[in-house]
Amino acid sequence: MNQIPVKDVTPKGNRGDENYDLYAKREHIYVKYYKGFFKNFRTISGFMMLVMFYGFSWIQWDGHQAVLFDLPSRQFHVFGFTFWPQDFMLLSWLLIILAFTLFFVTVFAGRLWCGYACPQFVWTWFFIWAERVTEGDRNQRMRMDKAGWSGEKIARKTAKHAIWLIIAAASAIAFVGYFTPIRELVPSVISWNLGPWETWWIGFLTVATYANAGWMREQVCIYMCPYARFQSVMFDQDTLIISYDDIRGENRGKRKKGVDYKAQGLGDCIDCDNCVHVCPVGIDIRDGLQYECVACGACVDVCDDIMDRMGYERGLIRYTTEHALKGGTTHILRPRLIGYFIAICAMFIAFSYTLYSRVPLEVDIIRDRGQLYVEASNGMIENVYTLKLANKSQIDHRFSIEVTGVEGIKMAGDSEVLIRSGELLDHPISLQADPRFLERPNYDITFKVQALDDKSILVEEDNRFIGPVKR
Repeated sequence: MNQIPVKDVTPKGNRGDENYDLYAKREHIYVKYYKGFFKNFRTISGFMMLVMFYGFSWIQWDGHQAVLFDLPSRQFHVFGFTFWPQDFMLLSWLLIILAFTLFFVTVFAGRLWCGYACPQFVWTWFFIWAERVTEGDRNQRMRMDKAGWSGEKIARKTAKHAIWLIIAAASAIAFVGYFTPIRELVPSVISWNLGPWETWWIGFLTVATYANAGWMREQVCIYMCPYARFQSVMFDQDTLIISYDDIRGENRGKRKKGVDYKAQGLGDCIDCDNCVHVCPVGIDIRDGLQYECVACGACVDVCDDIMDRMGYERGLIRYTTEHALKGGTTHILRPRLIGYFIAICAMFIAFSYTLYSRVPLEVDIIRDRGQLYVEASNGMIENVYTLKLANKSQIDHRFSIEVTGVEGIKMAGDSEVLIRSGELLDHPISLQADPRFLERPNYDITFKVQALDDKSILVEEDNRFIGPVKR
């Protein structure tokens, strides 16, 4: 029966031995250069992510940095929207949507996120490119590492690590530029005039990026990333994953082109090990489905190239499903996938509606609790309030304040206020009402705060007006 193979890859010396060492020394992975469709697709997706990461902080929007998380002011600007700490519920909502999207993609096509969009691997391939440019391809790097130190080796190693550090430092500056305005940060970096906060984080992120993408690489994915551990529970027999067709490929063996290898009892696999040499996590896909596999498609590209050279059919290693390998039919639409899709659509529609119907004004009314009411010198009953008004938009607005709910109620204080962009204003007012119209000891009143230059910015907030108890 044809199915995705699973093979015991425990080192031979450890099988059946109850006292073996769980620690295995890391073997450096020399990734071979190759070409192919999936590599081109990954290059495009990675390039787009790098452009967004390095470029979004430089975009200006209504006179502000388009994406800026201003922690001291507790304001988060994202393309025309300004969010405050009390809006973190929207962030939680967004994270839930992204989590369901990740589940949906995993059920449909396995670890597609890891192979084509994960920042760890985007930067890892970036660093591998720098390694190849300075030290050469796989065989050259292996020979150089085995050889003794020479002037050329020192120069190449120095150039590689210099490029790594430049990329890491640029990444750190770009990241901090989302918290400190990038147009102020870069001149400060150039002039060595950074504050302690920026200095610490740029230094820390430079070291972290240099270590993770340059030295640790696959170790982050294998040992540190939790996704590798739980993603398999979302797989089913219709999940699209990379697999080796062992029925077609076995038995492996070398052969000459044009020779009838079938008569020799050989399969299509020529045992060139190129699928191993191009794998960024160093696994052999022919050993079966493994949690280390990040579904980057490198082995598919290089195997297809070998098949083309040998004149064999492509697809010895390919994106496929277990049902397809068994000769059955792959079911794209299945209950779990449909359920995830419906949930994502419903949450996204609700999130979008909430976001775009959100009024960039927050009104919080605090009634003076020191005394219920005051009888003014003119005989009017007076209540005192403090209006906390937050302008969440990225432009200044002048607002009008109106109060309804009690006949003849009057406002003592400014009925119009100017609130700057991102400003939180405490605006005290007092309301006076004629006791002749106060039949009850308390009334529901409504504060109406509206922008004079934009009628769509309107908030109505309820409160209470307290009067004397009539006997």
